[in-house]
Amino acid sequence: MVLLVLALCLPIACKKSSETKKNIGIQLYSLRDSMSVNPVKTVEEVGKIGYTFVEPAGYSDGKFYGMSPADFKSLIENNAMIVISSHTGQPVPDSARWDSVMTWWDQCIAAHAAIGTKYIVQPFMDSIGYQSIAGLQRYCDYFNAIGEKCKAQGMKFGYHNHSDEFKQVEGQVIYDYMLEHTDSSKVVFEIDLYWAKEGGADPVAYFTKYPRRFELWHVKDVKEVGASGTMDFKTYFENAELSGMKYPIVEQEEYTTTPLEGVKQSFEFLNTAEYVK
Repeated sequence: MVLLVLALCLPIACKKSSETKKNIGIQLYSLRDSMSVNPVKTVEEVGKIGYTFVEPAGYSDGKFYGMSPADFKSLIENNAMIVISSHTGQPVPDSARWDSVMTWWDQCIAAHAAIGTKYIVQPFMDSIGYQSIAGLQRYCDYFNAIGEKCKAQGMKFGYHNHSDEFKQVEGQVIYDYMLEHTDSSKVVFEIDLYWAKEGGADPVAYFTKYPRRFELWHVKDVKEVGASGTMDFKTYFENAELSGMKYPIVEQEEYTTTPLEGVKQSFEFLNTAEYVK
């Protein structure tokens, strides 16, 4: 009788497991064209795919894709998702502009607090950060100051890399310098796995050297995640705990067919990968 009960329950359990959604997010820049035309419909489609959270890249003048923080938050939550992080920022200011830029950040942080995000991520530096150690240190000090403001409002500030951060300036690797000269209690790093590899870096080596600094990941490939076969996502995810990763975020810049179909394929790849927990 016990064996019969087990036999009857196993198919149900298997079905339930296959339908489970993992906690995977999407950077809405992946759908930038449709977000600029019809953000409401685009977010609805993203929710249907199965993503559980989003990272917008459409903040401007207190609004998100032209919507008030309250309206944008409602749109995301009405489609069974939440906002985890958001891309925005300003270049490092000189002393004459420091106060006005800090005021901009105060307004920005207030708007992001209203949508309930956990992180604000700056995805760029201007040439100042790449030309000298003095310029790079200016950025580190700047990021620490923003991080302190975010921390006071219950958020974290982060930085997203591209490939140039793995070049050297005055004999030092830019990314390493940033990790070593930003306050870990105020600044986290959103490592873009694809751009790190393109820059000649080994993400796992960074996880080992700077453990628990990489709370956000951009999970990216040439096109759809996993399609190229050139990204060692298995090894990266096996070292997720070492890295400190809390949120994996799909970002796509190129597609085999359409952007929507592309981000659906990326989700399905990660949602079915045994090494993604």
